[in-house]
Amino acid sequence: MHERSSVAELANILRSELDRYSPGEKLSSSRALVERFRVSPVTVSRALAALAAEGLVVTRPGAGAFRAARPRPRPPRADDTSWQEVALSAETPGEPVPRSVDASGVLATLAAPPPGVVELNGGYLHPSLQPERAMAAALARAGRRPGAWGRPPTEGLAELRAWFAREIGGAAGVVAPSDVLVTAGGQSALTTALRALAAPGAPVLVESPTYPGMLAAARASGLRPVPVPVDSDGVRTDLLAQAFRVSGARVFVSQPLFQNPTGAVLSVERRTEVLRVAHEAGAFVVEDDFARRLVHEGAAPLPAPLAADDPDGVVVHVCSLTKATSPSFRVGALAARGPALERLRAIQIVDSFFVPRPFQEAALELVGAPVWRRHLRHIAAELRGRRDALVTALRWELPEAADIRHVPSGGFHLWLRLPDGTDEFALAAAALRAGVAVAPGRPYFCAEPPAPHLRLSFASAAGAGELAEGVRRLRTAYDDILA
Repeated sequence: MHERSSVAELANILRSELDRYSPGEKLSSSRALVERFRVSPVTVSRALAALAAEGLVVTRPGAGAFRAARPRPRPPRADDTSWQEVALSAETPGEPVPRSVDASGVLATLAAPPPGVVELNGGYLHPSLQPERAMAAALARAGRRPGAWGRPPTEGLAELRAWFAREIGGAAGVVAPSDVLVTAGGQSALTTALRALAAPGAPVLVESPTYPGMLAAARASGLRPVPVPVDSDGVRTDLLAQAFRVSGARVFVSQPLFQNPTGAVLSVERRTEVLRVAHEAGAFVVEDDFARRLVHEGAAPLPAPLAADDPDGVVVHVCSLTKATSPSFRVGALAARGPALERLRAIQIVDSFFVPRPFQEAALELVGAPVWRRHLRHIAAELRGRRDALVTALRWELPEAADIRHVPSGGFHLWLRLPDGTDEFALAAAALRAGVAVAPGRPYFCAEPPAPHLRLSFASAAGAGELAEGVRRLRTAYDDILA
């Protein structure tokens, strides 16, 4: 049995065998269970812990595990939580935006697909691409560092802040370690930035289309997203200036590098324009630099972050190690200058105090080891190969439906323009029935979309063969909705 599934499987077996024991009777020893089921002692311990959490067994250190006494049946009760609909929806006079939050666009990339379904909607690297051994070794070394389990500085460990400062600003020291806050991943950093820089009810300019998790975070913070269209060169800066004038917004959220979902890279000319337009509007640019470590092999040299070209504190930079490592390796950074940094620090402290020190120490161990650069080179080659495999499969299987207007040189997704009139939600549902999970484009727009789209991820599948099979299943789904 694989370690990830064996705990649940063993717990199910032991649960089904409990009737063989009387209440208080001792179960088979851990050693006997290890030999009988050919699993590790850790698996046995976790399975017994799961049963103990359910109240089915009692574990006694040094004595073993015993069947728990039968619980007294609880009389049935008629639960009624309908009152909460009123409490959660009642708005005060003048409340700027509804308090309900739609997380469906985020859950589409977080939820694991059913067994046998090809995952083309994921937001993270496939487990085979994650540096699991390197992360495990880094965490083990980190746990042995002096003071690793103590209280860290609220801003983050000095060495980790210095590393992020070099990554963001370059060796010239444009970004100082004191400009950096360590965060619990990119999503947390985005939420902190939005809450710190804009008051509830305020407009915030966003790229259109854009990352649904950012739209959800903005709305959860009481903000009103205002769309600014994106093309193959990034955000339309002529429309950005107009949006600032019309809306009065003081924040613009941008992904200048391998934008999600289009994959666009902000052109050199528009980089300068974005900073100029925002500065003239007295506004901040929140730079979500989520994909810098996901560049593909053979890509052109990457432009520096906008924060590296910003002497006036216009840019609030967000980055993270998560996308290049694992969904659970949630260590990121915020970089800003001036009073904005103090506001960001205050919001983060109130929300979460600090990032656990063992994770910060593990991040330092990981990025400081020779394996880190080798890992980045490995995923650069793998992502390029998988991107090419997905593009080839789409052009072969769905030439009339998959309009790929931009093939990105970084990131992990393709943005498909579907034929006019295509019901993207019906297509996504049919695709899931056919055994492939895809993301409809509607959640990536904060206003009415100009056309139907799909976003396909090539990082969350097992490899080129699975990508090709996923597209074949998508072809079946497309034919199904046209029938």
